[in-house]
Parts: sequence; C-alpha cells; structure tokens
Amino acid sequence: MYDEDFQPIHINAKFGDFDGNNDSGRYIFFPGSFGRAKEIAERFDNVTVQKHSRGHDIYFGTIKGYDDNIIEVASVSSGMGTPSVDIILNELIRLGAKRFLRVGTSGSLQYQKTKLGDLVIANGAVRDEGASLAYLPPEFPAIASFEMLRCAYLASRKLNMKSKTHIGTLHTKDSLYAREFKSGPSEKENARYHEILQDAGIIASEMEASVLFVICACYNQKLQKYGEGYAFRIFAGAVCAIVSNGPDWVDEKQIPKITKDLIDLSVETILQLDQYERSK
Repeated sequence: MYDEDFQPIHINAKFGDFDGNNDSGRYIFFPGSFGRAKEIAERFDNVTVQKHSRGHDIYFGTIKGYDDNIIEVASVSSGMGTPSVDIILNELIRLGAKRFLRVGTSGSLQYQKTKLGDLVIANGAVRDEGASLAYLPPEFPAIASFEMLRCAYLASRKLNMKSKTHIGTLHTKDSLYAREFKSGPSEKENARYHEILQDAGIIASEMEASVLFVICACYNQKLQKYGEGYAFRIFAGAVCAIVSNGPDWVDEKQIPKITKDLIDLSVETILQLDQYERSK
C-alpha cells in the first residue's frame, strides 16, 4: 500500500513527508475548504507550505504537546465531495500518512436539539454516496476510529464545550442541491429520505465523512498485516460545525467564532490523541 516511488498527481508531496510522532506519522487535519486548511495552519509553529496548482496546498508544521513534546502535524484540503476525498486521501496514504481528522461543516437534521455553531463528533456516517461503493458493498458500515472518537470527546470536555457538542452519526451525500435543497424531479423522494434520516436520529448532513471512514478501514486492514501496534494502524475521525439548522443559516458575523470553535476542538483532539498514543 505504501510506495516509495509513488508520484502523486493532485498534491505536492513525496514519500517520507508524513513521517513523525514515533511511527504514528504526522497528524493530518483534513478540512474540505482550502481556506480552512490555511486557517488551521495558523495554529502551527515552524510552518512550511508545499503548494499545488490544483489548490490542495499542504501546510506542514508542529504544535506543542502537553508534556512540551513536539507534535508533527499537517493540514490539507480534501476538496468538496467524496470523489475529491477519494483522490487526495489515497495519495496521502500511499505516501505514508496514517492519522486523519476531518474538520468540516454540516447541516443539522435534528433542529430541536441543535443550534447554529454547535459541534458534531462523528461516530459514523450514512453512505449516501457512490465513491465508497467502489471499495466495499453498502452493508459495510462507515465508522470512525474509536481512538479519534474518544479523543474528540475528551477534547470537548477539556474545552468546556459539552453543552454545544453532540456525538452522533452523520449523513454523507453526493448531491447538495438534490438531497439538501430538494432540487430536481426527485423532490418528493428526497424530502421523504430526509424525513427518514431525521426519524433515525442522524445528527447532521455533510459530504465527505463516509468515504474517509471506509477507505481508512480498507487500508487499516492491509496495514495490520505488516505488524502490530499503532505504527500499523490508520485512524480516521471527523468533527463538524453546524452551519444550518432547519431554515436558519449562519451569517458572515457568526463565521469567525464558529470557525474558531471548530479549529479549537480539532487541535485539542490531536493533543489528546498524541497523549493517548504516547501512553501506550
């Protein structure tokens, strides 16, 4: 699965760029937005940027751990939608990356329980998309890594965000306008599907998480054949801010605070993960 001679097409990186953290590899912040990838990197020390014409610039850097240890990190946009995640994630994994945290946005499906700016820690995702079906049949669940889920939960408590953080299952879709906005001739069918998700307790809808979880599960199984321990594991997690809540959408004045909270939670999740891995 790793290939020292692999030449990625969509990112500017080479084998070995994602080494670090005692064989766990660099912790990768994986937002959909190009701008958010840059904003996350503003939290890093010793930042270097490897640019690419397609916009998937990689920001390498470090953050300080709780024991004053240096944690190697990187931030890169996955792009929007599962096909883009499929491409960028595969190239990262082939180059040796093993730890991925999606840092995204979502629309709430549980309007009575959530507010604009709340945060979701994903325990899994509904696979309402086509990219992951090229890897595994629909019966296979898209599940976040326990380690990422645990550390995101601890991070929310550490930051006193308990009242605004929800743990639950995301809905990952291919079409924003058909599924979310009910555009096109399948309006009634999409509206009914939306109701089913709500009745099932799905917390929020977005466009990337399920394929992240499925692909990482596939490669995790392959990697474990080479050895034991965290050096031979791939972790995937997702934290998302709620930017629409029923008919209500965030406005420009709310975005900086919501983005700050989202990045705070993601950085603290990585701090917790580093501490957890070093204790094992």
